[in-house]
Amino acid sequence: MDSPKIPVRTFGLMLLTFLIFSFLGYAIGSANPETALRTVKKLMEQIGPISDSSFENFIKIFVNNSSVALLMFLSGLFFGIGPWVITAFNGLVVGLVVYAVHRRGIPMGQILLGLIPHGIIEIPAIVLAGVGGIVWYRELVGGEGSALERFRRGAIRGFKLFLLSLGLLLVAAFIEAYVTPRVAGL
Repeated sequence: MDSPKIPVRTFGLMLLTFLIFSFLGYAIGSANPETALRTVKKLMEQIGPISDSSFENFIKIFVNNSSVALLMFLSGLFFGIGPWVITAFNGLVVGLVVYAVHRRGIPMGQILLGLIPHGIIEIPAIVLAGVGGIVWYRELVGGEGSALERFRRGAIRGFKLFLLSLGLLLVAAFIEAYVTPRVAGL
């Protein structure tokens, strides 16, 4: 199996989109703290309680992030726009959560220690899955050959990026479950 080719410009711009919308989410939270607090409350209800078992948390984190990555990958077929929308939304939510946690008195340094160790791998991995979907879409609409050939070739190229994403998410989930809590003092 050939190594996947990553469209670096698309990848970089999607990461930048996440970062911009994270700052926007923080700004929206500071302008409307109740929105940030409601968002965090809803998110905590969806996630459910954190287990005392690092292994259970690892599995839960990996399954959740893999589901998001699959959604990112498949949404690329929606005119290549889906991953951008999901990335922007996720960035917005992260910004709102950071604001809400900071507002509750947690120092920004501790918040960053709670995000950076795993986030430096997790965010690019999820973005990579979205880029895989965009690669699939671009081949489907702009490749050579019959529609079936373009669909298959795009699916294979995109799926390679999705698989790489899953491998990275496995590492990120391990870090989030076993390392981040100790580093951030959680």
